[in-house]
Amino acid sequence: MAEEAKTRSDNGHLIVWAAVLATVLALALVQPQFPGLKVYPAEWILPVTDWLNAGMDWFVAAFKPVFRALSAIMKYPLDWFSGFLGWLPWSVGMVVAVMIGYRAGGWPLAAFTLGALIYILLMGLWPDTMNSLALVAVSVPLAVALGFALGVWGFLSPRVERFLTPLMDITQTVPAFAYLLPILILFGFGPVVGLIAGIIFAFPPMVKNTIVGLRGVPSDIIESGLMSGATKGQLFLLVRCRAGLRQILLGVNQTTMAALNMIIVASIIGGSEDIGWRVLSTLRKAEFGESLVAGIVIALMAMVLDRITYGLATRAPDTAPPQGFAQRHRFALTVLGAAVLAYLAARVFPALQTWPEIWTFDPAGPLNAGIEAFVLWAKPVLDSVKNFIIFTLVLPLKIGLLNVVGPFTWGFTATIWHAVGYAALVVFSAGYALSRGRTGLAIAVITFGLILFFGFTNLTWPGASLLLIWFGYRSGGLRLALWTAAAMVFMLTTGSYEKAVLSVQLSGLAVAASFLIGTGLGIAAAESDRFSRILRPINDTLQTMPVFVLLIPVIMIFKIGEFSALLAIILYAVVAPIRYAEYGLRNVSKEVIEAGTSMGATKVQLLWRVKVPLAMPNIMLGLNQAIMFGISMLVITALVGTDELGQIIYIGLSKGNFGIGFLAGIAMAVIALLADQFCRAWQRRIETKLEGAA
Repeated sequence: MAEEAKTRSDNGHLIVWAAVLATVLALALVQPQFPGLKVYPAEWILPVTDWLNAGMDWFVAAFKPVFRALSAIMKYPLDWFSGFLGWLPWSVGMVVAVMIGYRAGGWPLAAFTLGALIYILLMGLWPDTMNSLALVAVSVPLAVALGFALGVWGFLSPRVERFLTPLMDITQTVPAFAYLLPILILFGFGPVVGLIAGIIFAFPPMVKNTIVGLRGVPSDIIESGLMSGATKGQLFLLVRCRAGLRQILLGVNQTTMAALNMIIVASIIGGSEDIGWRVLSTLRKAEFGESLVAGIVIALMAMVLDRITYGLATRAPDTAPPQGFAQRHRFALTVLGAAVLAYLAARVFPALQTWPEIWTFDPAGPLNAGIEAFVLWAKPVLDSVKNFIIFTLVLPLKIGLLNVVGPFTWGFTATIWHAVGYAALVVFSAGYALSRGRTGLAIAVITFGLILFFGFTNLTWPGASLLLIWFGYRSGGLRLALWTAAAMVFMLTTGSYEKAVLSVQLSGLAVAASFLIGTGLGIAAAESDRFSRILRPINDTLQTMPVFVLLIPVIMIFKIGEFSALLAIILYAVVAPIRYAEYGLRNVSKEVIEAGTSMGATKVQLLWRVKVPLAMPNIMLGLNQAIMFGISMLVITALVGTDELGQIIYIGLSKGNFGIGFLAGIAMAVIALLADQFCRAWQRRIETKLEGAA
């Protein structure tokens, strides 16, 4: 009876799917005669931007003096750090950094730190780097303090945690550019604005890791503290915080990386002579060699700080803490002594105070020439690859296959018979999947076939809404369907729908490519230790490199346009699928693998029928993260000519229109949060199936 009921339910859902897809097709076919089906009527759009601007005007009028005073206060530590690091001899900074690197990761990290600093000196970028480091040195402690305080509050109060969780998600999904304008209006122009933006962007990881670290302390440790007579305050500070210190320090690591990612963003509104401004100004002037040289400095800073903070966070504690002040602080005193000696040496030898200009090297000219020669040499191949992807995927998904096919693009003119043949191919493929019992695959084939034929921009808004709401219901039930409906109403009534469609088209294609490529590489890395060792430093570099830097080599080779944006998003989003796929496959139960081997499964069968299905929850987490990274990258790729929500944010920033910029940022956050809910629903369904199979 249960099987019959399930069969009837599946058949019913299949009929509804067929009806939904047929409705989407019918609406797309008739939309040329009914323009209101394609473009949401303007008279139905609410004046949300006017409301937002009015609210911001009132807020600025009421509280601007308070924020300007706060800006003046925060300017003091920033100026002090900038002045101190500018005064400090390079030799002292190098000695301290290398010793800290040795403490965090031994000789390999010390050598890497030394090499990174030598590169910065040789490029003549030490003063600019110190200005950027001053911004990080002020923003990170403030972000850590704010995040730790909120994390402790959330740990102590479940109600506060329920409030903080969506707030943190929104803070991390709303692009930083969306809230740059109100910060600029409230705090005024200058480096402090970048400092505030960095704090807002960087503190959420600290909140989450603080809550996880404090909550993850084993109960036996707490009981030992109680039995020792610890007070409530001592129990929290000396027992719980100390036991959860490793997780809390990982939060410091992630906060530091988030602050570094804001360096160039801060330069846009800060206008200070730092390394971010050098990258941005040279990129605007198409000086790609100079931009790449400075971008490598940011990447090296990110990698050094990432490895140092991660090494200190995961460093094993001393088994027997030494007694006495000198022994307890031996390393700090050693670093201080070495710094004093280096400073005294710099007073004697001026070259140790300021790096001589004759020792600097500028590779930008040869680099530009080499890149230009490479592009000219590889132009036929590069153009072929670029045109193939644009005319077979990017443009068809945007405006529809029949609108792209033509003598110039495909070598022939599309006719009605081509459309009939395409429809027959889609129906045959879906029918074959259905005959094999792959209902989900059949639905996916027809859905993708419709989108590819008509394009995202030619699907009607009622059809797209119906398709997404039903998909939400099938994925996560009534609750997800209602959230999807609310998201669609928001997009339509605020006038964000058309730009949101373009954002989904570009980021969706990039995420799909990064997920397929990354999962494939992750599977290969899980099956081969040697390949994993080769892939690991590449992953580390891509993960720690600020997003702006990824644009530089792409623009240098492929120029501006959607193709460059697509590649930049893929590069930024591909790391998460690699890591999650490898982690999931490597952590499949050994007993299950041994059972499959004993049953005579080959290596290929063991991989695809045992390991991959069991690792699917982790693989889906990789998809989730790829979606988040892909959407967050849209506001960066808008710099290279894309026309979606990210571009609207820039328009709002350049025109001083808070409403349209912030509304576009909220729309991007809505897309990211909805995609996150879909991924979580799929992950729960997969885990349920695995539990049922077990």
